[in-house]
Amino acid sequence: MVLLENDSFLTELTRLFQKCRTSGSVAITLKKYDGRTKPVPRKGYPENYEPADNKCLLRASDGKKKISTVVSTKEVIKFQMAYSNLLRAHMDGLKKKDKKSKGKKTKATQ
Repeated sequence: MVLLENDSFLTELTRLFQKCRTSGSVAITLKKYDGRTKPVPRKGYPENYEPADNKCLLRASDGKKKISTVVSTKEVIKFQMAYSNLLRAHMDGLKKKDKKSKGKKTKATQ
């Protein structure tokens, strides 16, 4: 997995979307990141780690290539605006979901 800067992550994510436009998918995950590089210690051992500030870890993968970035609290607004514009631009190829008819309810659901 490649850890990139925020701007280069967005450009690589654009490339992933363009590559997977006709066939394939892109999986994106977002989670809280406290800056740890080592696992959490077991019970009974003292924990002396205090995170400096809250961060977000974003990962994207198309199955073959994996990219990631860490967004700090200072850059969240700027990154979120650029990220949402990128998602809006590349979410046009989604398939519509088939609607189930409401007349076929069972007695258990009524």
